[in-house]
Amino acid sequence: MISFESVTKRYPDGTVAVDDLDLAIDAESFTVFVGPSGCGKTTSMRMINRMITPTAGTVTVNGRDIAHTDVVQLRLGIGYVIQGAGLLPHRTVVDNVATVPVLRGDSRRAARKAALEVLERVGLDPALAGRYPAQLSGGQQQRVGVARALAADPPILLMDEPFSAVDPVVREDLQAEMRRLQADLRKTIVFVTHDIDEAVKLGDRVAVFGPQGRLQQYAPPQTVLASPATDFVAAFVGRDRGYRGLSFRAADQVPLHEIRTATEAELSTLRLDQGEWVLVVADAGTPLGWIDVTGVEGIRAGNSLSDSTAAGGSLFTRGGDLRQALDAAISSPSGIGVAVDDSGAVVGGIHGSEVIRKLAEQRQAEDRERGRHFFDGETVG
Repeated sequence: MISFESVTKRYPDGTVAVDDLDLAIDAESFTVFVGPSGCGKTTSMRMINRMITPTAGTVTVNGRDIAHTDVVQLRLGIGYVIQGAGLLPHRTVVDNVATVPVLRGDSRRAARKAALEVLERVGLDPALAGRYPAQLSGGQQQRVGVARALAADPPILLMDEPFSAVDPVVREDLQAEMRRLQADLRKTIVFVTHDIDEAVKLGDRVAVFGPQGRLQQYAPPQTVLASPATDFVAAFVGRDRGYRGLSFRAADQVPLHEIRTATEAELSTLRLDQGEWVLVVADAGTPLGWIDVTGVEGIRAGNSLSDSTAAGGSLFTRGGDLRQALDAAISSPSGIGVAVDDSGAVVGGIHGSEVIRKLAEQRQAEDRERGRHFFDGETVG
């Protein structure tokens, strides 16, 4: 779908932004360019829609050299999302989203109708359609930016650090929205970030760029984490790459244990032994927070029932991965991770030691499988 063949970008002052890049991006894949500032990742992405022209080499889209393609036609087939959304401040949300379809020749009425559908697709209330960008939150503006890029239904979507300017909670929501959209729409996405966690969470494949604009590794995220190709990649991924790698391991067989729960109405009659923890839940069974007792102070303060973000620790949605399961256990004040179903109701507790045990079992099974392939004479990748 998109390929770079011996692509170099050198500026007049001699600075090399991209050095001899060879890279092939499959159709309908989610590829993430990641690396520190000044490593050439954004420059490489911008060469795809000819915002930057390479000094040497060839960039092709669908087998066609983009240097010999009409730039307007090229860009009409490529959606582009930037940090801060880049919305037109004097246009309403619906008219911002309708911009490209109108430029393409659609009637304004048809473009607005399609824009409303796209707004819903990216999780925005159509009631916001008549507002101006300044009347939206940062997360809402970014969703409008994604909607505008999708409005003309382009096969390719370029995203230049689109979520870096929003707070962590909104960023996580936007990342989840992108995963959902990609599962539904199957675009060819090239996404630029400096955040390795975001890269491994979103990408089918990750391209790690390093100093002097050189590509260091291009592989599935689990390979980048487990087998860094260079010392630079190992340092960039970080010492906790093993922990990040748990996100590619299923936690469906981690045991769930019964948790003692109580509603707020039951607190007045609650009797706890010293050191015993109870999870306070709403009437619907959703967790509100942990409480325990101490020998001196009675019910301990500081584990607020209003801590709805994670019931005093992260929540684990049943069917998640080992990283989420372990995080739920180690971040909980009780040492017990709270597992919930899709409705958010408590279904049981998770112990960190059992997550580690499940990891060991999975690795033993993988070792046995590799051994079987070896003795069968098969090539082990």
